[in-house]
Amino acid sequence: MNLGEMLSAFVTLLLVIDPIGLAPIFVAMTQGRGNAQRRAIAFRACAIAAGILTLFGVFGTAVLDLMGISLPAFRIAGGLLLFLIAVEMLFERRSQRREGRTADEDHDPSVFPLATPLIAGPGAMATMILLASAKGAGWADKLQAHIALFAVIGLVLGLFLIAGPIERALGRTGIVVVTRLLGMLLGALAVQFVLDGLADLGLLGAPKG
Repeated sequence: MNLGEMLSAFVTLLLVIDPIGLAPIFVAMTQGRGNAQRRAIAFRACAIAAGILTLFGVFGTAVLDLMGISLPAFRIAGGLLLFLIAVEMLFERRSQRREGRTADEDHDPSVFPLATPLIAGPGAMATMILLASAKGAGWADKLQAHIALFAVIGLVLGLFLIAGPIERALGRTGIVVVTRLLGMLLGALAVQFVLDGLADLGLLGAPKG
């Protein structure tokens, strides 16, 4: 098991899922609820999101094969999708769209929109397929990707449970600064995904082994 690759997978998922950006959204969606109810929503949302992303990590390549989509093409498409997410983070469109989903306070938000699409969104699903198949979809690579996934989901859960104090400590300005920095890093990773896909197609020299 390669520690460097696992750390890279963790950072990639961390940037895509954006636990720090989700924390204030969780606070807004659970306003007026008791601590026990907030904890239940947090655990349920994270468990459902982990299940969804695990399915994509395990069976994602089979779905691609069934649809006749090559892995290099999916890497390029996934990289472009992640780049769009990075642009939204840099220009605060992602936060504005998320905050627009917090208006309804009467329903349980754990499944929608917390579990999906906020935690297990299209970008996270695409990333799990990319990470789990980066070295030919071997079981060791799938295991590394899922260990990284569970670590990020655990971080999301931890931040959900202490979201209130974190929001007060960072303040609006702190959250904006952190989001911008994460957006820059995610943009660089997205470009790397596209370059890897082009290399696999032989468009940047010899295909990668």
